[in-house]
Amino acid sequence: MSIHQGHRARLKQQFSQYGERVFDDHQLLELLLFYAVPQGDVNPLAHELINHFGSFAAVLDAKPEDLKKVSGVGDHVATFLSMLPQIMRRYEISRTNNDCQINSTAEAGEYLRRYFIGARNEMVYMLCLNTKGKVLCCSFLAEGALNRVGLDPRKVVEIALEHQACSVILAHNHLNGIALPSEQDRTFTLALRPLLQSLGIQLLDHIVVADGDFVSMVDCGLLPSSDRER
Repeated sequence: MSIHQGHRARLKQQFSQYGERVFDDHQLLELLLFYAVPQGDVNPLAHELINHFGSFAAVLDAKPEDLKKVSGVGDHVATFLSMLPQIMRRYEISRTNNDCQINSTAEAGEYLRRYFIGARNEMVYMLCLNTKGKVLCCSFLAEGALNRVGLDPRKVVEIALEHQACSVILAHNHLNGIALPSEQDRTFTLALRPLLQSLGIQLLDHIVVADGDFVSMVDCGLLPSSDRER
C-alpha cells in the first residue's frame, strides 16, 4: 500500500467512525475527490479549489466550466462535484411528506426552499393545494427569470386544473443572494391572480428563495392576502 493509499484509508476510516464533524472543509473535499480521482494525492487540489472559490459551498456551487479553470480539474471531477448539490436537492425533495398541509408562510417557504438547493439558474415552481391546504403536487413551470422566461399564464392554469387545485403558491429563486421580490415579480403575480380567480383557484402567495432564505410577497405587503387562512 502506497503512502497515498494509506492516507485515503485513514481518512475514510475517520469518516466512518466520526462523520464529517471531525473534518476541515479541505479534508472533506479531499474525501469527496477520492471518488472522482481514484489514485494519487488530491489534498493539494482540495486546497486549491477552496482557495480559488473561497469556500467549500462555493466549490460545489461552481459551474463545471468554472471548475475546469482550476489546474487538475477535468471533465470527470467537474461533473462529479457539480452534481452533488443537485443530488442533495433530490434527497431533500424525496424526504418531503407529500401528505402534509400548508397552513402558514413559514411552512410554505420551508417546503419550497428545498426545490432550489444548488440551483445555478432561476427556476419557477408552483405548489398546488386542495381545500384543506394539503399538498397535491409541486410542479416545475420554467427555468429563467420571470421577466425573461416568457412563462405562459396558460401553462400555470393548465397545471392547476390538471391537479384540481383549489389554491396555488408560486415560488422562484434569485441568484443574487437577495430574497426580495422585484417589481417584475410583483407585476407578473398580480396579472396572474385574477386569471386563476376567474376559474375558482386562489393564488395564495408568491415565495422568493435565495441562499436558503425565503420571503413572502404577502408578508411584504406586495400581494393582497387571500381570504383563505394560511
